[in-house]
Amino acid sequence: MSKNKKIILAALLLAMTILLSRFLSVKTPIVTIGFSFVPAILCAIWLGPKWSILMGVLADLIGATLFPFGSFFIGYTITSAVAAAIYGFLLYKKEENTFTDKQFIIRMILAVVLVTLIANIGLNTLWLSITTGKAFMVLMASRIVKELVMVPIKIILMIFLEKVLRKPFDTYLRGEND
Repeated sequence: MSKNKKIILAALLLAMTILLSRFLSVKTPIVTIGFSFVPAILCAIWLGPKWSILMGVLADLIGATLFPFGSFFIGYTITSAVAAAIYGFLLYKKEENTFTDKQFIIRMILAVVLVTLIANIGLNTLWLSITTGKAFMVLMASRIVKELVMVPIKIILMIFLEKVLRKPFDTYLRGEND
């Protein structure tokens, strides 16, 4: 897999992440509903933890700089890096067929649940509590409902997308016409 192709794919996924998080999501002061997890998870599956962490951090920094929603807070960048690391370490397929479809589904469930608990409910609620001055437990109550609804949506959507995009990805990155 050529490094140039990795850079192009990462840049495309980075742009998609910024677009989905900054323009195509519903934001309230407490909860954000969107699909910016899609390119983040695809980056983790296809390019691995180093690229997904880099993409997560850059997406947050570029998005906050060019299209801010309030003042910048480094905690959200940390959350992006933590989520990307979890996805990258659990979902990266170094070689084709590194793990079976059943193993991939188990890894996807585990990754989504860990990111939901650690990053989305844990860290993001902490950062929200710090930045808004509202009580952590009060914020968590409303955020848990949204996160529990999103878990099966994320799992089903990502398993479907990975299966549909597996062949075009293999053709692009692992093609012999480099």
